[in-house]
Amino acid sequence: MFFGAGGAAALLLSGCADRQNTLAPHSSAARSITTLWWVMFIGSTIVVMVVSLLVVLAFLRRRGSLDHVEARGESPRARNAVLVSGALVPAVVLTILFVYVLTSVPATAEPKPKDAKLTIDVGGKQWFWTVRYPAQHVTTANELHIPVGVPVRVRVHTDDVIHSFWVPELNRKIDMIPGYDNSVLLEADRAGVYRGQCAEFCGLQHANMAFYVVAEPRAAFGRWVAREQRPPAAGAPGATLFTQVGCGGCHTIAGLSTGTVGPDLTHVGGRMTLAAGTIPQTRADLERWIGDPQHIKPGNKMPALHLTGSQIKRLAAYLESLR
Repeated sequence: MFFGAGGAAALLLSGCADRQNTLAPHSSAARSITTLWWVMFIGSTIVVMVVSLLVVLAFLRRRGSLDHVEARGESPRARNAVLVSGALVPAVVLTILFVYVLTSVPATAEPKPKDAKLTIDVGGKQWFWTVRYPAQHVTTANELHIPVGVPVRVRVHTDDVIHSFWVPELNRKIDMIPGYDNSVLLEADRAGVYRGQCAEFCGLQHANMAFYVVAEPRAAFGRWVAREQRPPAAGAPGATLFTQVGCGGCHTIAGLSTGTVGPDLTHVGGRMTLAAGTIPQTRADLERWIGDPQHIKPGNKMPALHLTGSQIKRLAAYLESLR
């Protein structure tokens, strides 16, 4: 029985080997969550083992294997042992766990504006993320850049259905409910790329609604902000085609179009992925996405425009140049 439980636990933990791993914390809040997880796991294991032992003893007693104990007059002691192990031990363990949970809450509580040095507004849509830096006048999509060691308040909202914002290695999960703003504090303790995910079923492409948090040194973050603040070069090859075939009706490119249905594409060429983490950002994948988006991400709001191969290549080259 214990081997089966251990095997099941190992199987479950093997699912944590990817880049969304609650047990690999990279912030103080995430470490608090990880410690809580291990404490709960150990405490629960103790309770389960005690209860399992009592079940085994009850089974042996029913089979008559413990009759000799009663014959020696030791049944009162056995009953006391059962009482202590079956009631007192679980009660003590659960009380300790409850108190520890209460002491862990402040580390992951909703941040106040004064707690952060940077604020980012994130919006959830079916099925991508809008990202805006109000103080820096930067708008992007599906990627958050934050400076290492700086507390960042991420303020979330949604205009359609319930979503959930979660970066397991940096902090807890928070819900995004229409008409209500929520927030969480992200403070990475080292540079890296941390994968996030919508953790609330929000429709057909819920599983393909991911994002990345790029934590970088403050100087690198400053350079990224400066690049994002610069508008794309006017008159770039492919810009006219972008508006002619209707892309500008849904997407914004600073100085060229103001569509709001899809993600902002002002600097799309500098992002790591396409379609909210669905496919990598490469020329071949970009061409595939432009040519038949419904095949890659069925149900998204981007229609197939039935473009020629030449048009697809020109659009892909233009979008790739937007860095």
